[in-house]
Amino acid sequence: MNIPNHPETETLQLTKVLHALSDPLRLELVKQLAEAKEKTCSTCADVQVAKSTLSHHFKVLRESGIAQVRIEGKRRYYSLRAEDLEKAFPGLLEAVLNVDQDRW
Repeated sequence: MNIPNHPETETLQLTKVLHALSDPLRLELVKQLAEAKEKTCSTCADVQVAKSTLSHHFKVLRESGIAQVRIEGKRRYYSLRAEDLEKAFPGLLEAVLNVDQDRW
C-alpha cells in the first residue's frame, strides 16, 4: 500500500499553502475539515464534483500540508492540520476560515 507523504511542519511552504487555498472548492473542503474531525470523499456529498476530482483536491491539500490522511482499509480519512498550520503561519487558517464565501 502506498503511504501518503505529509510534509513536516518545519518544511511547510507558504507559497504551496496559498496555492492550495486559491481554489474555491479546496477552500470549501478546508472549511468542512475545520468543522468535522475527519472527512472522506463519500462524506463530502454536498460537493458537486466527480470523486476523482475530489480526490485530486484532497491530494493538493495533503501535499501542501493543510490536510493529512489516515488510511483504514480502502478508506482515506482526511483531517485538517490546524495546529501545524498555526505553528508555521500564525493566524493564516483563522483568517481564511473567517472570510465570507462570497469573497472567495
